Amino acid sequence: MTDLTTFGALARETMADLIPNTGWTFGWDRAMRRHGQCSHYERRITMSRPLTQIATPEEAFQTLLHEIAHARVGVKHGHDRVWLAEARLIGYTGERTSAREDYDKVAATAPYIDSCPNGHTSPRWRKKPARARATSCGRC
Repeated sequence: MTDLTTFGALARETMADLIPNTGWTFGWDRAMRRHGQCSHYERRITMSRPLTQIATPEEAFQTLLHEIAHARVGVKHGHDRVWLAEARLIGYTGERTSAREDYDKVAATAPYIDSCPNGHTSPRWRKKPARARATSCGRC
């Protein structure tokens, strides 16, 4: 488990070292299916608060390095060779840091259950509006 206060400070310090004086900021989000995100438009790196809490500190740090590498190479590189070389240069190991089990742990905490017209269920963290139409799920 990762302490979010300590990790947030570490993330800001690491970003200041690896992408200094560029206006990039760090923050938390509520994502449930991805650990990190790099927004070039907002010049902001965010990480999932719930998934970071259940990750080990090393897994969380590797996710941060992954996103910093995106910030360093620019929006046009995605996960190409340029990005991978930059990521490895700053210490990213290239290993996947999230797994289906992580999502299942977080999904178990969802306060609502949604169902599609075919009867499949999926977790929801926000209440569905009363007038909302039924939507298909990822399996459909």
